[in-house]
Amino acid sequence: MSHYDDLMAFERQTQALEQIAGRLGWDQETVMPRGAAPQRAEEAEALSHVLHARHTDPRVGEWLQSIDAASLDPVGQANLRHIRRRFDRQTRVPVALAGELARVTAESQGLWAEARAADDFAGFAPTLARIVALKRDEAQALAAGGDPYDALLDDYEPGASAAELEAMFAALRPRLVALRDRVLGAEHQPEPLTGKFNEKAQMKLTRDLARAFGYDMAHGRVDKAVHPFSSGSGLDVRITTRTSPTDPFGAVYSTIHETGHACYEQNIDRAHLLTPLGQGVSMGVHESQSRIYENQLGRSQAFTGWLFERFRVAFGEMNVADAESFWRAANRLHPGYIRTESDEVQYNLHVLLRFDLERDMIAGKLAVADLEEAWNARFEADFGVAVDKASHGCLQDVHWSVGLFGYFPTYSLGNVYAGCLYKTMSAEMPDLDEHLARGDAGRVTAWLGERVQRHGGLYEPKELITRACGKAPDEAPLLDYLEEKFAALYRL
Repeated sequence: MSHYDDLMAFERQTQALEQIAGRLGWDQETVMPRGAAPQRAEEAEALSHVLHARHTDPRVGEWLQSIDAASLDPVGQANLRHIRRRFDRQTRVPVALAGELARVTAESQGLWAEARAADDFAGFAPTLARIVALKRDEAQALAAGGDPYDALLDDYEPGASAAELEAMFAALRPRLVALRDRVLGAEHQPEPLTGKFNEKAQMKLTRDLARAFGYDMAHGRVDKAVHPFSSGSGLDVRITTRTSPTDPFGAVYSTIHETGHACYEQNIDRAHLLTPLGQGVSMGVHESQSRIYENQLGRSQAFTGWLFERFRVAFGEMNVADAESFWRAANRLHPGYIRTESDEVQYNLHVLLRFDLERDMIAGKLAVADLEEAWNARFEADFGVAVDKASHGCLQDVHWSVGLFGYFPTYSLGNVYAGCLYKTMSAEMPDLDEHLARGDAGRVTAWLGERVQRHGGLYEPKELITRACGKAPDEAPLLDYLEEKFAALYRL
């Protein structure tokens, strides 16, 4: 075998072990007994040690040095690029630090869930402070003299920088705030959907929706979790959702969102299975898939017309009497605390808040003990509403409790990518709404599958979006889409 073949055989086993680690995380968030958390923390730490040892195995470094990248085809070169990037990063992090991070973050998930349920940030703060300290150590090791936050961001969006994102977000903020103010001040305000909605019927509907958007249930499943997520790649890709008897839109749109993530993973070329190319290339690109499924498609007037009829079958008559009123209710702007339940206009403002606060924590400018006060002050300044409890504030998201610093800004980057993709898709598919009005998202998912999903990690994130859209990504298509849509919704 060639050195490249040796490397890829070794990598295939590593990828398989990473899938097992992901399955442990899925189990912990869905069906694991609560009392198993201490043991699961040890299991996660042990597996982390194994994976870190494989990622930093000296043989990987030797293979990388001995392989002539010019002799490989584009797939081989891309595999090499990913493995080299990971090897360079992993060899900078001491194995003891990697294991401690895995142990602490696995244990903290349960502590976060309990603190969230009890609205007790003070009780969780010491655990979060430990995580932040460990992430600072990791960031310093990875940065090698560069910006520590950029080093963490690179895990989720290779090639991006905080400065670049800050400039993009600065361009987003003024038009988003202006649009929000116009909408909330509009004379016409849509009626919200109210009532009681059977949760078993919601779960049945979520599975139907996942199938409608192309999710292959033969290689996946839909379960419930405190915080909806997607897990896995290739032949085993699972999604979760959550239900509320008074908010069926929460279940519907969290499911469609996670279906976007899952379809990306399921539609990657099977030739890339258990290789570095066999998963989404970045969280920004991943989020572009979930957000375009959820918003531009799932909240469109065409699709909500079809969904309205499905709601009538599932839940009977509702307080919104027709499809147009239902469309307006599904897109209604409303003051709210929860990022995942936010409307399209205000969503990015939630992300910008988290981006700024987590950068300050990693930089040492914000102590964890002061996080709740800083969050509440920033939220009231941005949204004009005082936070009433910790579960509506700095305890609402699971991300920091599991060490995902650098992750939040990819949500807004994904929205920007989705805006670019939707503009291109609409131009190339003039009959798009006719398909969505029939609940048929097959042609849409095929377009995204061809342009984005099948490539997996073959291209770098920005290159992938540029290839799909014919131009480099920027924030203008997203802002133009939002202003046009909400002007129509609110009769501005």
